Amino acid sequence: MNDLFQKTPAESAVSVSQLNRQAKQLLERSLTKLWVEGELSNIARPASGHVYFTLKDDAAQIRGAFFRQRQRGPTIGFKNGDRVLVFGRVSLYEARGDYQLIVEQIEAAGEGALKREFDRLKRKLAEEGLFDEDRKQPLPALPRRIGVVTSPSGAAVKDILSVLARRFPAIPVVIYPAAVQGDAAPGELITAIDSANQRAECDVLIVGRGGGSLEDLWAFNDEALARRIADSDIPIVSAVGHEVDFTIADFAADLRAPTPSGAAELVVPDSAEWLRNFEVFEHRLGRLGRRLLEEREQTLDWLERRLLQQSPEATLARQQQSLKDYGKRLRDLMHKRLLETRNALRRFETELARHSPALRIEQQNSRLTHIRDRLAVQIQTLLNDRRHRLSLGARALDGVSPLATLGRGYAIVSNVETGKVVRRAAELDPGNAIHARLGEGSITATVTQTDEE
Repeated sequence: MNDLFQKTPAESAVSVSQLNRQAKQLLERSLTKLWVEGELSNIARPASGHVYFTLKDDAAQIRGAFFRQRQRGPTIGFKNGDRVLVFGRVSLYEARGDYQLIVEQIEAAGEGALKREFDRLKRKLAEEGLFDEDRKQPLPALPRRIGVVTSPSGAAVKDILSVLARRFPAIPVVIYPAAVQGDAAPGELITAIDSANQRAECDVLIVGRGGGSLEDLWAFNDEALARRIADSDIPIVSAVGHEVDFTIADFAADLRAPTPSGAAELVVPDSAEWLRNFEVFEHRLGRLGRRLLEEREQTLDWLERRLLQQSPEATLARQQQSLKDYGKRLRDLMHKRLLETRNALRRFETELARHSPALRIEQQNSRLTHIRDRLAVQIQTLLNDRRHRLSLGARALDGVSPLATLGRGYAIVSNVETGKVVRRAAELDPGNAIHARLGEGSITATVTQTDEE
């Protein structure tokens, strides 16, 4: 403090730039981003794409800057006098010392809160599956009766009836009156839909109204109404506002139409097109009829020919011709069989001759004679061989025969009791009976003495 008082004013003074910079830093540090509501004025849109304006209320105003880099989608379409909600940060433009609001988002006052509520409800019902495609019902190709839930005095019902009368006047229309704007509108719309479902006299319902602001269309963003639309047994077409307008009812309905007139075009076919189709069907039916007639005429001609073929005269002629054919076939068959029999007989005679008993006996006799001659030769050869071998054996046997030895004075002595041939005297004892075989005859004797040399 002493230093400050000791300095001269020139020494302690700051520049305007320094002051504005310090003020800017103080503002930006002290105030966080916030929403500000006010009325637009002095809107300027230079070539740079930035938007400058003044935001004011009954007692004060502040400058605002909405830089092009912050803008999303098309440039804001607000005009002077519009009440808006502005979101941004407080700052200071140092060059002019202007206190201002740097804008990041801007929306219409009132509509901003409604838009947020709309998004919240849309997310909630979507998460529940209320908008799923598998819940939606198909529209009938040609409804027997069409129901319209709307204000009976509004422009929408006139547009719908006009389009229906132009496209398909033969289909009757039932109006279920209900308010389409205000606090009572959602309840009346639900009551009208309930009445249509209970009476079950229509095949399809159009629920909607003409265009308007977000507040005007807010009745169709009611949660209870959306649930009733989704649960309706009758298919519902939502036709609320203009093509750019979307409501919760649009997502809950079985089909969304861009406008009430568009809904009328969606629920009925074009009668002119149907008439053209009928003409095409008529031509096709005519062609099919002529083709069927030609086929029936051809069948009739064929049956007539069959009838002529089945007459007694034709039958007799066919049978006579058949008899002639059978006779010729029989003669040809008999001739063929006769030739086959003759040929077979010749084959049998040849085979019989080849297998004749006389021929076989003659062949067997010849074979027997040949075998007998061969047997005689073989027997004679065998006898000669046996005689020769017998002679040789006799001579050899005679050379070793005991009879020859006996003929030279020797004898074969055996023990009478044992029958064994005695080769040594020690084998006998005095008194033993012996038998001696001589060259001619034999003797029986008793041993009186044995001597061993």
